[in-house]
Amino acid sequence: MPRAGLDRATVVAAAAELADERGFGQVTMRLVAERLGVRTPSLYKHIDSLAELHQNLATLAATELGDALRDATQGYAGRDALAAAARAMRSYLTGHPGRYAATIGIFTGPELGAASARVIESLGAVLRGYRIAPADRTHALRTLRSTLHGFATIQNAAGFQWNADTDQSFEWLIDFLDRGLSQKSLSPKPI
Repeated sequence: MPRAGLDRATVVAAAAELADERGFGQVTMRLVAERLGVRTPSLYKHIDSLAELHQNLATLAATELGDALRDATQGYAGRDALAAAARAMRSYLTGHPGRYAATIGIFTGPELGAASARVIESLGAVLRGYRIAPADRTHALRTLRSTLHGFATIQNAAGFQWNADTDQSFEWLIDFLDRGLSQKSLSPKPI
């Protein structure tokens, strides 16, 4: 019989906390069980395997990131939407590095697919404000996502060792992306 108060969501939440504290690669069933004050076999009443736990953790992270992006960008367009999305993504990635790491390279399951699609849809909505040509939308989306991912990942690894303010560098990055996306926008047809 499962322990009272222990369910799938509780197990995944404990794994998420561990991932953020120790790193995604350090999340094990044993450590999650210790965190919850139960024996490891007790977890298998709620999660079938470590792979399933990772899948659920990735789904949680993608859902949280999708919500953060949606909430941050509502009512904005163009550079304002870009800046809001960039700041929300950076905040999530630096605040939850282990959770976010779970989303990289795991692409199975309908729940994760739906949660990941919401992240991409939010970033796509930002790009609609730039009127990117249909043939260029995938490239623009990859550029935006990888640039924001890269900055936050380097920041998390304490990779910015220069004497410049990281927040100012990030605002510079937003301006840089805005200029690039504006250049790729469909121009009005000449009369």
